Formats: sequence, structure tokens, C-alpha cells
Amino acid sequence: MALSTRLMMRQGQALVMTPQLLQAIKLLQFSHLELSAFVQDELDRNPLLERAEDRDLGPEAAPAIDRFAESEQRGEAAADAPDWAGSELAVDSGQLSADLGTDVSNAFDSDAPPTPAAPAASSEEAGLSADAWTGGAPGGGTGGGASEGEAPNLEAYVAAKPTLAEHLAEQLNIACADPTDRMIGRALIDSLDETGYFRDDLGETADRLGASLDRVERVLKTVQTFDPSGIAARDLAECLAIQLRERDRYDPAMQALIANLPLLAKREFATLRRLCGVDDEDILDMVAEIRRLDPKPGRAFGGETLQPVAPDVIVRAAADGGWRVELNTEVLPRVLVNQTYAATVNATRINEVDKSFLTNCLQNANWLTKSLEQRARTILKVAGEIVRQQDGFLAHGVEHLRPLNLRTIADAIGMHESTVSRVTSNKYMATPRGLFEMKYFFTASIAAQAGGEAHSAEAVRFRIKQMIDQESADGVLSDDAIVTRLKDANIDIARRTVAKYRESLRIPSSVERRREKTALAAQPA
Repeated sequence: MALSTRLMMRQGQALVMTPQLLQAIKLLQFSHLELSAFVQDELDRNPLLERAEDRDLGPEAAPAIDRFAESEQRGEAAADAPDWAGSELAVDSGQLSADLGTDVSNAFDSDAPPTPAAPAASSEEAGLSADAWTGGAPGGGTGGGASEGEAPNLEAYVAAKPTLAEHLAEQLNIACADPTDRMIGRALIDSLDETGYFRDDLGETADRLGASLDRVERVLKTVQTFDPSGIAARDLAECLAIQLRERDRYDPAMQALIANLPLLAKREFATLRRLCGVDDEDILDMVAEIRRLDPKPGRAFGGETLQPVAPDVIVRAAADGGWRVELNTEVLPRVLVNQTYAATVNATRINEVDKSFLTNCLQNANWLTKSLEQRARTILKVAGEIVRQQDGFLAHGVEHLRPLNLRTIADAIGMHESTVSRVTSNKYMATPRGLFEMKYFFTASIAAQAGGEAHSAEAVRFRIKQMIDQESADGVLSDDAIVTRLKDANIDIARRTVAKYRESLRIPSSVERRREKTALAAQPA
């Protein structure tokens, strides 16, 4: 069969997703912080977009601002400019000094503008304007650390929070006078991890710095005396020992306890009591002392401040006994399309390139506003169905949390599972029971013993925790005993599942719990 080339035509259909459709899908899974950052980028890029809050100033605001700017350029004071010196916001430095009992003249600009010295020649002859010898601003001086022609920077008075390395470096400069020791100390400080531990090999560090091992170890001992207590330790035992020495609690019994931390983790109190040579009361006091220590001293300088979680949806109890679901408008960015500006620019004579740019900006602006509105409606629809499905949880607590999956919500609201998954990602719901991530309401199903209604995995985990919290020293429940009790409550569950749920709750085994409860029961009241 000979090979040949032919020209063929085929007709077919395919689903093609436009870039705007792909971006609209991404908007669904954005958190409110990511969405705000995305909208801010669009506002910077698109001149036809504006925030809804910007229109609250009223139509008179822009002309007033323009008139004030024009008067500043002419070197005049606008007639409608605010008189800050005569208002209640003006700072009386004399009264403030009397109230605070200190001199604040170096912290604020003087109340009256400075009187310039008489120039040798007129300003026109010297080539200077009026602003040049009044500080560059109307009535402005150069006080309070302000640069020429600028208002005082109040943010300069706010001290930034130091990092762990900066905090330790300040103490190093005081503790070590020798420049070589300071260099070694800075290298050791730079090697600390975020929790404050020195994880590197001391011998390799000495070889890298070209110093003797004894000298590097001596500098490390010096750094370990710095604040916070326990810093620069090489392991947990050394970290706890440093803190105990500063508290004058590192006696021989405590040394033996620190040397056997694995036994303490297993709650082998009988063995620890024998190794430390103390009685039951003393061993419990020693354990309580260790629990008051900080195992990660560097986390106080752990970087940026964590932002609190803001809910995307708020659920409140309605007057008719139901639930009212509404969006949290404080975290939703509101943008508008400036149609007036678009029409004004389009009415002028512009070239084809500018007209194409304007058309593209208008299309993107309309698309963004519609996408944000559709995103809000989708979130509200999914949240409303979740509230309807989990009505028992909202009314009675976690024991009544129903098993729920994405398909149930998707079928109820007529959407695809992937859409529901994107909507519930990184979204939070504020309920009378607390603040929960939307993913929290989707839990696995555990079958009932007699073929009844299935139970939620989260509800079963809560039951297990309740059983263990209510057990006594003489009645510690094993995993098999918990399985028996759950089956009596019509919950069909395996022993390995109970062990998995117990470990996820960070609850020790029945043997370790029995040892701890027995030791606590033996402590005198």
C-alpha cells in the first residue's frame, strides 16, 4: 500500500474554556483575602473599575479636592480648606506637656508657623519662592523628625517588633567583648531554627569558622544564657535543663527525670519514681514543674502576626425557629463599573488602539462584576443547603451531626460536585455553635448496627471523647470496651477505627491513662 498525502476536512465539537471562564472558576475557590488581592490588582490595572466605597464621598468631594490642589499650586489657601489649627484636632503641646508631665516640644510641630528671618534680598532676586523659606509647606516647620517640606512621620515613632536574631544579637554585643567571640556568636545565632534550637553539628561549625571546638562550645554556652530562657539548646532535654537551672530547680532528682523523658512520655510514673528516688507526691510536683516550661522558646519571635479568620457566611437563628443565612459583606469586595467615564472617553476622538484598549477594559470590568455576583450567589446557595442538612447540629450540638458528602449538596442545588468543592474550600461559616470551616460539615458515614440511620464520623469521635473523659481510675475503658459500648448505641464500628479516632484526638492508650489516673488518685488532697 503506497503512502500519499491528502487534504481532508473534518467537523467536530469540543468544549473550550475561555481564559475568563477559567478565572471565574478560580474565583470560587479563592478565600476572601485572595479575592481582595485579586480585585485590587484589577483595580490597579483597569481604569473603568472603582470601589463602591469611593462613591460615598458625594459629587461635591472631587471638586473640593481639586480646588484645594489648585490653590496649593498657586501658593494660596483655598477658601473652603479645613482650618486644622483652629479645630478641635489641633494639638496644644503646652497643655499636653502639663498633662503628661514631660516636654513634648520635640515630638510635634509648633502650633504657629515659624517666622523666617529677613532675607538679604527679595525672594525674586534670590530666586526663592515663599515655600522655600517656610519649610516647603503652608505653615510647616521641620520638627518631630520630619524631612523638609513633609509632615512628621508618626509611624517612625512606632518600634518594629524585633526578630529572634536581632533580640539575641543585642544581648551578644553586651555579653561578648571579644570581636572573634561576637563573630562566632552571630554564626551560632544565624544557625538557630524558628523554635530556637541549634540543630547543626558543633564540630562542623567550628571547622567552618576556623575556630577551636572548645571556643565555639564556650560561646554557645554564653548564648544559652540569653533571653528567652532555653534558647540555643541542642535537644529538648537541654532546653528544659537550661530553664530549670535558671529557676534553681535542677536538683539530682530533676536531672534523673530529664534524662528519662521517653519514660515520662509513656507515663511510666512507677519507674520514674524509682529512678528519681522520690515518692508519689514529689514525682507529680516535678512533672507539673516541667509542664510549666516552654519547649519551644523561639516561637515567641515566630514571624508575622497571624490574621484572625473572618467568616464568609453568617448563620443566625430566625424568629420562626429556622435559620437565617447571609453573606458577610465586610469581607466581600464591592466594585462598580464607571460607565460615565467610559462614555466620556469614548465620545472623544481617540485612535483605534485606545478604543480597543477601552473596549477591552469595559468587557473585563463587566465580567468581573458579574463573576463576583455569581460567586456570592453560589456561596449563599451552598451554605443554605448545608444549614438545611445540618439543622440538628446547629440546634443540639455535634452529637447530631449528620454524615454528608459533596454529591448530596450538589444534587440538591443542581450543581456539579467540583463546584461545591471549590465553594467550600477556604470558606468559613459563623454559627451559634462557633466558627467552622465549610469542609467540617462533610464527614464520613458510619453504618448503624441494626441497619438504621447512619452516624457521622465526627459525632462518633465526639462520643469516644466523652466516654474517655467520664471514665474513672478504676474503670479505664479499653478500645474493645469502647467498641462494645458504641455497638450498644447502635453504632457499627471496628476496633482499629476506634484506635484511629482516639489517636487523632491525641488521647493515650488505656494502659497509659490508667497509670496517670492511678498516680493522680494517689496524690493527697
